[in-house]
Amino acid sequence: MTLQLAQLTVSHRRSHFTLGPITAEFSPGITGIVGVNGAGKSTLFNTIVGTLRPSSGRVMHRDTNIGYLPQNPIFPKNATVRDVLTFSAWLHMLKDPQERITDLITRLGLEEHATKRTSQLSGGMQRRLGIAQALVHDPAILLLDEPTAGLDPVQRIAVRTTIEEELGNKTVLLSTHLVEDIRHLASQLLVLDQGQVVFNGSVDELESTARDTHLGATPLEVALNQLYTGSGKVAP
Repeated sequence: MTLQLAQLTVSHRRSHFTLGPITAEFSPGITGIVGVNGAGKSTLFNTIVGTLRPSSGRVMHRDTNIGYLPQNPIFPKNATVRDVLTFSAWLHMLKDPQERITDLITRLGLEEHATKRTSQLSGGMQRRLGIAQALVHDPAILLLDEPTAGLDPVQRIAVRTTIEEELGNKTVLLSTHLVEDIRHLASQLLVLDQGQVVFNGSVDELESTARDTHLGATPLEVALNQLYTGSGKVAP
């Protein structure tokens, strides 16, 4: 499933922030949406899923069912893992969803936690539950907004492994500002800086622009630092 953005622009009058215009096409696989805090990543996601209306331009895709993990998912504290997934399935009007729910619980390593209340889950398990609820209706397009934010190193590795193993056949947009997530998960990148696209291409292409005149422990860190400081910008 391909997702296309055609001259997409979103303007916030109060904050004087403008995202875009963005023209891009996303195919099956994992694309990293990268940028520092405030670059426009969450604004882009909210526009794609329809909670924000674009000021101009279009979002185009054939599948109206998009899976979405927001940056800070909030679950009812007294609901169990299975309760949350059952409710998500009901929202998507799925018939007889329990087999699907059981499969997701198993695939995402939530078997021991299926009857626990969400308030009893660790941060890593809450993220896994968030991914499961985004997948319950088997969407072809999936948006993950900072899926490893706030997790410790062990939890981040576990969530990254889950994403890599379970989502490679879908069109996945994964927003992050963590370089290690990019390197392990994404093959393509769209880099935002102050609402503007400063790079759209492969990880290898971006790394090839790195110069030893900028700070960074890896070629990817160096290349991103070049973009963020406005030096050596790569045309989208």
